[in-house]
Amino acid sequence: MYSEVVKARLAAEIDEMRATGLLKIERILEGPQGPQVSVGGRTVLNFCANNYLGLADDPALVRAAQDGLARWGLGLASVRFICGTQTIHTELEAAIARFLGTNDAILYTSCFDANGGLFEICELAARHDALVMVDDSHATGVLGPTGRGTPEHCGVQGRVDIVTSTLGKALGGASGGFTAARREIVALLRQRSRPYLFSNTLAPPFVCASLACLEMLSGSSVRRDRLTANTRWFREAMTVAGFAIRPGVHPIVPIMLGDARLAQQMAADLFAEGIYVVGFSYPVVPRGAARIRVQLSAAHEPAHLERAVAAFVKVGRAHGIV
Repeated sequence: MYSEVVKARLAAEIDEMRATGLLKIERILEGPQGPQVSVGGRTVLNFCANNYLGLADDPALVRAAQDGLARWGLGLASVRFICGTQTIHTELEAAIARFLGTNDAILYTSCFDANGGLFEICELAARHDALVMVDDSHATGVLGPTGRGTPEHCGVQGRVDIVTSTLGKALGGASGGFTAARREIVALLRQRSRPYLFSNTLAPPFVCASLACLEMLSGSSVRRDRLTANTRWFREAMTVAGFAIRPGVHPIVPIMLGDARLAQQMAADLFAEGIYVVGFSYPVVPRGAARIRVQLSAAHEPAHLERAVAAFVKVGRAHGIV
């Protein structure tokens, strides 16, 4: 029963999170995702999205989604083993498998569900020879010479048995996840994976947009090359400016601050300067490891990056960080 005691306890927990800088605030975007977004009537530079390749508002993908909606409808209103599937879903699974160099792939509504759908597989691995599985959500389309992700980046494509990833980050930023693996593994998942068996499949507009996205990325590396250049420039500029950042080549650039309240205050001050970033703190990251997580995109222009670094330097000096 929801009582005054429960209400008071919940309010106290929220107040404590607010006081310690752990309360998460969701800003309202007033338009599509992109390198610049409208928030509260202001246009700000967006450095906190997983839109690595700048495809979230790409006109060609939007048209593919619109065409898919008109031709295939809103969805199947059921799960695939009951009412069947649509041609486009099997086409997307085949396209994902080709893109990642695996035998087969299986679609889920999210990568979270794709990971959850592998746990029967874990029992088999414990009883027999272990398999290698990689959650590549932040790397598919981004890392590797051709954007095939972490296995390609590390030169171990043929040695990874299972890859789970998402269509909701670099590959268009909409929704959906998948498991790409050897044919027998995917066949078993279609029979035993609960998130696949008991959740409606991906909506047709997202399927059609994802098919167009994979075709686009297979034909050109221009966006990935631009993202790599933006990442390299920003990392070097922030290091020279004196900020503590985690080393790496990924377009996620954590600006390490330690204190949660400092991370939130700096993010607020940067927003006032027209730079949209978010402070990350416990439980998203370990206690004492609060940070501002900058996420770069191929859609960012050089002027965007220069403006962001200048704002970080101004705010960082005000807080005694640099």
